[in-house]
Amino acid sequence: MKPIAVCLLGASIGLGAAAHAEPATYKIDPHHTYATFAIDHFGASINRARFDDVSGSVRFDKASRVGRIDITVQVASVYSGSKQFDEHLRAQDLFNAARYPTMRFVSDQLVFEGDRLVEVPGQLTLLGQTQPMSWKAKQFTCYPNPIAKVEACGGDFEAVIDRTQWGMNAMVERGMPKSVKITATIEAFKQ
Repeated sequence: MKPIAVCLLGASIGLGAAAHAEPATYKIDPHHTYATFAIDHFGASINRARFDDVSGSVRFDKASRVGRIDITVQVASVYSGSKQFDEHLRAQDLFNAARYPTMRFVSDQLVFEGDRLVEVPGQLTLLGQTQPMSWKAKQFTCYPNPIAKVEACGGDFEAVIDRTQWGMNAMVERGMPKSVKITATIEAFKQ
């Protein structure tokens, strides 16, 4: 399973505005944003895949360190390198892409330690169910993007979730783990 999520790797981060400043809006750059997942396969290997169709926005006030991230992942964009495995991942017993074409993450807040973003708690919607989830920020920064000629903010985030909390129970009774590692690489351009 892959919440990206955003999965994930999906997902919207909304942070409260400071009394003195309004957060800036940043649009997700689809060329630098994706979500991945990794799950143990009976102790023999690790199954990995990524979702390439990710959209959303970031609202962020650097001065007061408040913001919001909202990310949506198109489930059908899953890619493992194997057409057969991709079809299995989209099937009813896993991501059920026909019935639930998107996953979404919306943050509750951004948690900083000093100037460093360390955590992004929020809500992940997967298989039609919304549950709390928190991303650990591995890195995060804003910088003047030399190609887009605007400020960009982005980072790498990871989380470990229990997929059964969202009703993804496939193969658990046969020994497949509930625990899934998800990562999200996000970059967004100031609007």
